[in-house]
Amino acid sequence: MNAYTEPILWAVLIFPFVAMLFTAPYVLVQYHKYGAIPMIRVGIVYSFILYLIAAYFLVILPLPSQEEVAMMTGPTTQLVPFAFITDFIQNTSFVLSDPSTYLKAFTEPYVYQVLYNVLLFVPFGIYLRYYFNCSFKKTLFLSFLLTLFFELTQLSGLYGIYPRSYRLFDIDDLMLNTLGGIIGYFIAAIVTKVLPSRNRIDEISFQKGTKITVWKRLVGFFLDLFLASISSIFVGVFFRIIVPNSARNTQFMISITTFVLYFLIIPVCLNGATLGKKFLNMKLVTLDQQKPKFYQYFVRYLLLFGVVVPFPIYLAQISLVLIGIMRLDQSVLLLFLLFILGCITCFYYFYLFVKMAQKKLLWYEKVSKTCNVSTIRFKSVQHDENLEKEEEIEKEVFYDVNPN
Repeated sequence: MNAYTEPILWAVLIFPFVAMLFTAPYVLVQYHKYGAIPMIRVGIVYSFILYLIAAYFLVILPLPSQEEVAMMTGPTTQLVPFAFITDFIQNTSFVLSDPSTYLKAFTEPYVYQVLYNVLLFVPFGIYLRYYFNCSFKKTLFLSFLLTLFFELTQLSGLYGIYPRSYRLFDIDDLMLNTLGGIIGYFIAAIVTKVLPSRNRIDEISFQKGTKITVWKRLVGFFLDLFLASISSIFVGVFFRIIVPNSARNTQFMISITTFVLYFLIIPVCLNGATLGKKFLNMKLVTLDQQKPKFYQYFVRYLLLFGVVVPFPIYLAQISLVLIGIMRLDQSVLLLFLLFILGCITCFYYFYLFVKMAQKKLLWYEKVSKTCNVSTIRFKSVQHDENLEKEEEIEKEVFYDVNPN
């Protein structure tokens, strides 16, 4: 069983790193489309990614050495359909005229390979029908394409890494894998009875999307920080190109000005939303749900980036200055200072996280009298059994922040 367990183990080990590559775009797209990400959606999507990784590793692993492959002289393809039936008769104790051999033959090792080829694609068919709402024809087509991709991967010698194919391109594998996808499609009918439907998951997402959660705020903050930083760097480089003899201080001030204007001009133009907030369906309003004044944007972001975010850095700088003034032995106090500052920083940011999770305004929001609201249009699908049709109801819902 090592031939099967080892690839799965590798998939489990590599999965967190691959998942990290999908995390950022997946989170952004889901927040943009629905405004929230229910845990059931996260579980389904990431289990699907894990399944694909495991299936891929089962196909390509274990990898032989270059020398082993170079010495191979056997065929690289098997293009005779249903050859596995002949192989079954030849490689098992199955005798058509002797019914007593039937059960024993189906428990012998050769059968495992055939069952493996079918079972490998059963989850794929389930995912396609349950989560991706694929029809039977689409499930059949996509299952065939995936198994064709696996077989071509083997035939190409892992995309040219090996001088020749180290595994057989087998047309029977194409048929058996595709059959597994079809079986999964029909099994998915049972899954839909147990788990909420895709439409229901979407509805839950839209309902959650009408609220400004702590995670949504953090995603919006880091997205805006990234966009503002990229913009300031781009403008700074562009200014350096067109004015090559400009002083470094001037270039730095141009970059800083761009960063500041990102949070001042764009919200004015986009009715209270930065580019990040716009993408995530959020915007800023006053505490009485009005459009903020220009000075309110200035006060909010000045306090956020000038005080709230860098506060631990200020503490570290003050502490280092005090150590220098008091002429204390820095080698003795430095590690202790770093430990204390680390604890204070962790507690400080955790406190801010908890306050946001409790949907309470932070002090800089109270001073600027601004808060985030959601602009998601809530979509609810109602089923009318008599009319046998679906009606979609849309309404714009704003999230009310607890001002306490």
